Amino acid sequence: MHMAFFLLLGASLARFLLRHPGEARTPWIIALSIALALLYVLGPVLGPALGPAAPGAARPTPRRLVWLSAVVAVWMVLVVLAPSFAWCAVPLFYTGLRTLPPRAALALVTLLTVFVVTAQLQLASGGFDPNLLLAPPAVAAVATAVFLYMQRQDARQRTLIDDLIRTRRELAATERREGTLAERQRLSMEIHDTLAQGLSSQQMLLQAADRTWSTDPDTARRHVRTAESIAERNLAEARRFVHDLAPADLAAGGGLEEALRRLAGRESAAFLVDGTAVALPDRVQSALLRIAQGALANVREHAGAQTTALTLTYLGDQVVLDIADDGRGFAPERGAPDSGVRGHGLPAMRARVQQLGGTLTIESAPGEGAVLSAAIPLEDTP
Repeated sequence: MHMAFFLLLGASLARFLLRHPGEARTPWIIALSIALALLYVLGPVLGPALGPAAPGAARPTPRRLVWLSAVVAVWMVLVVLAPSFAWCAVPLFYTGLRTLPPRAALALVTLLTVFVVTAQLQLASGGFDPNLLLAPPAVAAVATAVFLYMQRQDARQRTLIDDLIRTRRELAATERREGTLAERQRLSMEIHDTLAQGLSSQQMLLQAADRTWSTDPDTARRHVRTAESIAERNLAEARRFVHDLAPADLAAGGGLEEALRRLAGRESAAFLVDGTAVALPDRVQSALLRIAQGALANVREHAGAQTTALTLTYLGDQVVLDIADDGRGFAPERGAPDSGVRGHGLPAMRARVQQLGGTLTIESAPGEGAVLSAAIPLEDTP
């Protein structure tokens, strides 16, 4: 629009000089043209235009109002002296619309249109031409309509952008909350399956050692050494847990089968492997080992079982870990008996399996033992 203004101003001055050479008003026309160009250049210096002012919107500054008045005044003088400058009004339409409130801008556009019509009628030769009377108002109307339409589109676009930014912020906040909750769940499961179980075992062993210390010192010392060994494993688990590494039994080598075999040996449980072994993702191995640790801890603390068996079964499209015992059993919908305030083991196991797209099933009844089965698909494992 700025380029159009200077192009029209230069074309109007050139037309005047070509058609009216040597006239007395020529110096004034040149001086006023230069003054109008300089004034127009000062517009951006005085601050950006505001656009049509909505109710409650910011108003143009006094300096900008003075500048716009000066530009319009110089242009009007030029039109009076040389009507060919009338078409410079088209860029001024947009300048007024961008600077003034809607009603004031429409009044200015009307005033400029009147001057354009008057100038065109002065330039007419050969009688009255209706186009000279109707064309300028039509151009002004189209220019105003286009500008207002663009302003509405701009307002809608700004609203959409604001909505998008707000939605992105809300989404980021939601993701942070979900990430925090997921991390808290991970921490709770890791603590329950490692440190809490180990501390519980140490407590039981030390209590047993305290009861037999006077009557059977050798047994008491054996309990203390076992508790020390559990504390050492717990310390290793804690360090790996802090660094988000694999369980210590997996890090010792041999894969999941060896880790389960070592775990079963410590818990005096049988361990069987069924099917053709396949390579399992690290996440699946860690989850199954943690589930086995939690399940065996529950058996040791609550079941009172004589025998316990772990079975790892490869079924081609899934791997299944079964933990069976002949203990006192329980009603699965009520949770493990004598669990007190703990009760986090089964939900933690279920959460681990669900994260990998698997299922956890429990078959038990009071007095009939229990079988816990964790099945994890091997295809498209998250």
